[in-house]
Amino acid sequence: MNKIRKGDQVIVIAGRDKGKRGVVSLRKDDSHVVVDGVNLVKKHTKPNPLKGAAGGIVEKTMPIHQSNVAIFNVASGKADRVGIKLQADGKRVRVYKSSGEEIKAA
Repeated sequence: MNKIRKGDQVIVIAGRDKGKRGVVSLRKDDSHVVVDGVNLVKKHTKPNPLKGAAGGIVEKTMPIHQSNVAIFNVASGKADRVGIKLQADGKRVRVYKSSGEEIKAA
């Protein structure tokens, strides 16, 4: 079970974008996530008349390693860790480590 999923609100805890918050828009692979507004790079693109794309410098969001982000707990206003709790019916749910409160799926 992935502790950080698509739609989660996260905060960056390490790197040049430390302190920025955003929503996970994509899980690139097992260890990388794409967060809106975080890890922006300028990419130089060639024009492609077949696709109708103009050339120039485009800002693009790149993946960031999941160890550099933490889930954002809205109740406390801080970064938090994620734990797994087993319910009585055998279902596994994600919870905040600090409060034990269940993380609502987006």
